[in-house]
Amino acid sequence: MNGTLLRFYVHESRKHRHVLFYEWLLQQAKALGIQGGSAYRAIAGFGRHGVMHEERFFELAGDLTVQVDFAVGDDDAQRLLERVRSEGVGVFYIRMPVEFGVLGGTP
Repeated sequence: MNGTLLRFYVHESRKHRHVLFYEWLLQQAKALGIQGGSAYRAIAGFGRHGVMHEERFFELAGDLTVQVDFAVGDDDAQRLLERVRSEGVGVFYIRMPVEFGVLGGTP
């Protein structure tokens, strides 16, 4: 199936409506009927402000980035983007065309 990979980047401690933002994104996607999504914690990186964030033994939690991915149809991608936009949340995202599916057996 052809569709969209929708990827958001957020700080792990960022909240929206008193919920961690990456959890809020997953909840919104589920409420829209999107079949699945995943959140991944980064080990290192920097953003548009040039500040390097790295996982270290003594580093305080919440400073790293979480990547939240959804492989969805184009309509679902648009609906999720509209939901985030309607909340007035400023967040960096990537939207790219992908092919996805399930191989073998029952998903």
